[in-house]
Amino acid sequence: MVSGSVSILLLAAAVVLIVLATGKWKVNAFVVLIVVAFAYGLAIGMPALDVVKTIRDGFGGTLAYIGIVIVAGTIMGYILEKTGAALVMTRSILSLVGRSRAPLAMNIAGYVVSIPVFCDSGYVILTPLNKALAAETKTSMGVMAVALATGLYATHTMVPPTPGPLAAAATLNADLGMVILYGLIVSIPASLAGLAWALVLGRKYDISPGVEETSDEVVAQHLILPSAFMSFLPLVLPIVLILLKSIAAYPTHPFGTGDLATFIAFVGDPVTALMLGVIASLFLVPRRHLSLAVDSWMGQGIKDAAIILAITGAGGAFGKVLGASPMKDFISTNMGDLRLGLFLPFAISAALKTAQGSSTVAIITTAAIMAPLLGPLGLDPAITTIVIGAGAMVVSHANDSYFWVVSQFSNMPVAVAYKLYTTATLVVGLVAFGAAWLLSLALAAM
Repeated sequence: MVSGSVSILLLAAAVVLIVLATGKWKVNAFVVLIVVAFAYGLAIGMPALDVVKTIRDGFGGTLAYIGIVIVAGTIMGYILEKTGAALVMTRSILSLVGRSRAPLAMNIAGYVVSIPVFCDSGYVILTPLNKALAAETKTSMGVMAVALATGLYATHTMVPPTPGPLAAAATLNADLGMVILYGLIVSIPASLAGLAWALVLGRKYDISPGVEETSDEVVAQHLILPSAFMSFLPLVLPIVLILLKSIAAYPTHPFGTGDLATFIAFVGDPVTALMLGVIASLFLVPRRHLSLAVDSWMGQGIKDAAIILAITGAGGAFGKVLGASPMKDFISTNMGDLRLGLFLPFAISAALKTAQGSSTVAIITTAAIMAPLLGPLGLDPAITTIVIGAGAMVVSHANDSYFWVVSQFSNMPVAVAYKLYTTATLVVGLVAFGAAWLLSLALAAM
């Protein structure tokens, strides 16, 4: 094999190739990651048959752990979207916060809704209500749009069961319960930073929502909506179960070592927990639509998960090849004292995100690169997962589909979107990184 220093240079070339292929040449990320994995393995001197075996093992091993969880989470999110549960959750938050604090209400709603629902879908679902509230409260749509968009973005990149952080947690062998807990903590200041940016800068742009409907009229268009309890249940249930499993695994064994601990370990396993979430989401479906949900909605959720599964597996394959290279030992010997720490995964993720546009691709690719480096750099897998998610927000611009969803659904001119929304994603990402860094210091001191 080549030397460690050469393997690092080849990795840099591989990252440049990934950015060019996915960002500039618009090649599918799955194809790019698999081809780069082959090219990197051969370039570092791995035997050809070993390259094939390593790629196969990396792809299959990653999906064996996380595949069912991604599919279940995507199905659950799709059912929450189709049944109006996301709207119910938003209305519940609005009733608590009040219409006078509409930007805060929509920011919180985005924070909650985007945990199971893709941020793009969440923004489209909540836009009618967001516009109606902007008209009622005479608030610029610039404020309302960025408040909602950044709330959605914060949890989308940092809190499972959204596929990006879910896949990263699997790649880095992070405890999923801890990733959820840390992600929920770090995404709060990040989301509120987006709200503050919206309130300060958004007021400078008078953007009309262009609607005459009231928020009550928007809600009334959905003739039958589920209750607030049932709307939140599919989201809260798996999160609580996964967190309980993590707590049960503490060295102090707070739930003992008997049948109760075994039961918690069973229901708190991500596969079991997410499947229970899917079952709970079916109770949201009116009886007359149940066959539609079981057939069409679940089928669509599986289709939506397919591309995420493919990219996740490809990222696992690339990471397995990287793990077999001399890079890890070289970094441990020569770069351990540079104290790059958490800045390294943040910078890689931010560079990939800015260059090629997809947060999910940036998260999965960065996790693959960082997996063999956690030990040499002394990084915690769960915190690293969150930091990678923070970097995947920096920055959203014209190569990101979410940029166009936010700008076009908010009547926001593209030039204004750059000044208002793109800068907000930079602020939110930096605040998230800072919060994650402070959390890592607090955990180290405990």
